[in-house]
Amino acid sequence: MPLNRRTFLERSAAAGAGAALAGALVEPAAAAPGKGGEKRYSFTVMGTTDLHGNVFNWDYFTDREFDDKAHNDVGLAKISTLVEQVRAAKGRRNTLLIDAGDTIQGTQLSYYYAKVDPITARRGPVHPMAQAMNAIGYDAAALGNHEFNYGIPVLRKFQEQCDFPLLGANALDAKTLRPAFPPYSMHRLRTPCGRDVRVAVLGLTNPGIAIWDKANVSGKMVFPGLEEQAAKWVPRLRSMGADVVIVSAHSGSSGTSSYGDQLPYIENAAALVAEQVPGIDAILVGHAHTEIPEYRVKNKETGRDVVLSEPLKWGQRLTLFDFGLVWRKGRWVVETVGAQVLNSNTVEEDPEIVKLLGDEHEKVVAYVNQVIGTSTAAMSTADAPWKDEPIIDLINHVQAETVKAALAGGAYAGLPVLSQASCFSRTAKIPAGRVTIRDAAGLYPFENTLEARLMTGAQLKDYLEYSARYYVQTPAGAPVDTAKLTNAGGTPDYNYDAVYGLTYEIDIARPAGSRIVNLSFEGEPLDPAARFVLAVNNYRASGGGAFPHVAAAQQLWANSDEIRNTIIQWVQAKGTVDPAAFASVGWKLTRDGVPVFQAAS
Repeated sequence: MPLNRRTFLERSAAAGAGAALAGALVEPAAAAPGKGGEKRYSFTVMGTTDLHGNVFNWDYFTDREFDDKAHNDVGLAKISTLVEQVRAAKGRRNTLLIDAGDTIQGTQLSYYYAKVDPITARRGPVHPMAQAMNAIGYDAAALGNHEFNYGIPVLRKFQEQCDFPLLGANALDAKTLRPAFPPYSMHRLRTPCGRDVRVAVLGLTNPGIAIWDKANVSGKMVFPGLEEQAAKWVPRLRSMGADVVIVSAHSGSSGTSSYGDQLPYIENAAALVAEQVPGIDAILVGHAHTEIPEYRVKNKETGRDVVLSEPLKWGQRLTLFDFGLVWRKGRWVVETVGAQVLNSNTVEEDPEIVKLLGDEHEKVVAYVNQVIGTSTAAMSTADAPWKDEPIIDLINHVQAETVKAALAGGAYAGLPVLSQASCFSRTAKIPAGRVTIRDAAGLYPFENTLEARLMTGAQLKDYLEYSARYYVQTPAGAPVDTAKLTNAGGTPDYNYDAVYGLTYEIDIARPAGSRIVNLSFEGEPLDPAARFVLAVNNYRASGGGAFPHVAAAQQLWANSDEIRNTIIQWVQAKGTVDPAAFASVGWKLTRDGVPVFQAAS
């Protein structure tokens, strides 16, 4: 029987939650006498991060069960099963469960309850992520940057609906500079020897919020650096009697930033916190969407290892921090720390979570399958990372038309409007025939909004040169393997922009910084002094990706509606999507003037 939303839920609900984790778990934690009569106790802290609105192992953009090349599974329903198995093996009283942020944005499920049937409405629903995390029994969660995407009122309502604290020691009220959210939570674990273990969880979020969600937080909250706030709070937690200090940080471990020098703080600072701030035992890492089972960083002051772990995004992995403590000189001392990750594709979904949120799932599936128009041709992003494809032109065309309409009759109405767009997903498609909300929304999985910025021809040239770093330098005559052509220097697909309205070539035989050739506008070489309006998403306009000039450029207009909604509304208004009306080959890859990919005959 083909899998649909109902058979998916029925199958998931019927599946047991008892798949074994062979060899992954140890005997239940306990206190036991050690050498010289020392008492020992072990416990486990479980962690997730970057759940991004995933409750079920379901892809709302494809309307079927989630799957990828590695056959990973996603969602809190799977995590719940793993958590219960760990609790059964260790003893529930010997475990904690925490999260490192980016919880309420990312799927159409989370979008639906922020925008379509919002939790902020009078007598509004309880957010599915709050329902699931409450049912599973989370003890604490750090704030992620995407928590702020829908505005502070939605975040505050979500916070109210959670039975656990949302932590953010470096999310401060802009006026008082006091924490706008609880900085930490303190947990007591009862041991068989009568001496409780006090575990402090310090939550740290990402300073980039000040840039990426400027419209939502400017004048309301500020976000200082993670190292600074950890150095402030860790000693306090120790003085308050914390035997163990764990940091839940929505910050990667690479020590890099994607917003250039616009803020004096590091975006991915988790390893720096471990290295620079004494008194931390472990850090649950988030934000970077990478898998780190265990990473040890030596603290410069104490010489002790701090154990870091980052479980893979969307509920694909569950981190386990295993702590071994010994009672010495009237207090508990951390003796050992280790980390590992469990794979959620080894278990079935928890039928209790499936039952709890089955109705919400059905509502969202019905919503995303609404037909909003028709397309005269099929379009795909499969080749969009290296070819100018009509499906990306569609995004750009809608953005350019929207900005032109917004500026009509004003001082800048006479300027030409260009547009930037990225290939956010290599599997997005618009089918020939009926187009649904999920088809259109699949082009734009992020909650970005649209802006108009004033740029010169010279600035646009710099912008394009920066974007073209995305390609691996490939000499003329050498074979071109598309599997190895893109993402040079770790540049993600969403940080490669195609600019619509100009024509240009990218010579991938040349070094980065000197690749843009034959750059022209309306058939003439681009005038460096000419002025243009660039339709650009708020992430890029706020400095995301550290593209030159755009963040400092004059803002002419901004919209609060998500670009994906703008695309949906455009398709609804037009009724028919015809690539012939907007698609053209504005850019191409070349080597010494020879196209890398020949045009179809």
